Amino acid sequence: MSGRHETTRERADRRWNDLLQEVRVSQTGAQIIFGFLIGVAFTPRFAGLSAFDKNLYIVTVVLGAFATGSLIAPVAFHRFLAGHDLKPELIHIAARLIAVGLVLLALTISAAVLLLLRAATDNAVLSAVLGAAVLLWFTTAWLLLPRLVLHRAAARRARERGRDEP
Repeated sequence: MSGRHETTRERADRRWNDLLQEVRVSQTGAQIIFGFLIGVAFTPRFAGLSAFDKNLYIVTVVLGAFATGSLIAPVAFHRFLAGHDLKPELIHIAARLIAVGLVLLALTISAAVLLLLRAATDNAVLSAVLGAAVLLWFTTAWLLLPRLVLHRAAARRARERGRDEP
């Protein structure tokens, strides 16, 4: 269907390499954010946070840990499954883990923005609106726009098939 002339094994190798390239950026970003989040609890200002903000911090750190784990998991899967001729299965699982990791990363960043803005502005409403705007942006850029592209491509292919039929 893709117009490529490749064996199943070549396709699996290409798709695996594509996945690795895609995850590198998000994986590094998640690790950096998680590292910074860990350090927040050791700052003098942390003790003065409200109970809500401390709970928000805990949720943000846990989301960051899950995001980091999900985005690193394909490496562990590969390490344990290498040499067992399971690359198609590995690709399927890795793609799902990366998708979950990206959702968790978007939630982590949005929660971190909310926490940061609450501390920086002392304006809960503005912080909530801007945190929600960040989450909406991720939802739009990472989920809705790709779906729109798929929908338009499917519609275009359907129109082209209709023209080819007598």
